[in-house]
Amino acid sequence: MRRIRLCAAVVTIVGAFARPSMAAAQCTASGAPATCNLPGSVSMTAGRVVRVQVSAGSTALTAPTPTDFDAGFNSTTGPLLTVSANAAWMLHIRASAALWTATNTSPGAPARTTKPAADLKWSTASNGTFNALTTTDVLLVGGSATASSATSLYFQTLYNWTLDTPGNYSLAVILTLTSP
Repeated sequence: MRRIRLCAAVVTIVGAFARPSMAAAQCTASGAPATCNLPGSVSMTAGRVVRVQVSAGSTALTAPTPTDFDAGFNSTTGPLLTVSANAAWMLHIRASAALWTATNTSPGAPARTTKPAADLKWSTASNGTFNALTTTDVLLVGGSATASSATSLYFQTLYNWTLDTPGNYSLAVILTLTSP
């Protein structure tokens, strides 16, 4: 007998605590037509969301010809950059180092280890103004909230007959997307 009473007491206590919350979520209607409305709410916080997609992780610059050395540069079409953001955004560009990495390819003609990052210029228009790459973030493009904003990147590489010796040259370019 005692066990049954104890269980009944526990059920009564749990039932007393459960009733208020159950009552708040119940609705009763009678008659025809019957309607029952329950007030409620939902909430969420949407933070800033920004994304940049780059069509290619690396760009092979156009190898220089004698005509390019005479002109002092040649041009290469770089990747397509696509930004999606739910707020204002800015895309910056910079070099990861002040100098290109140079690897020797010809005996007796060492690759130029002092080729500056500024020998790579960039633009957002193939026939636009080209800017020398620096190691400091420079605004490439910016905009407001958008599902898709595409920008093409173009490069000009500077060449000098007496300085740019044979070799394999590379330079890491850093793109930084921010939403202030």
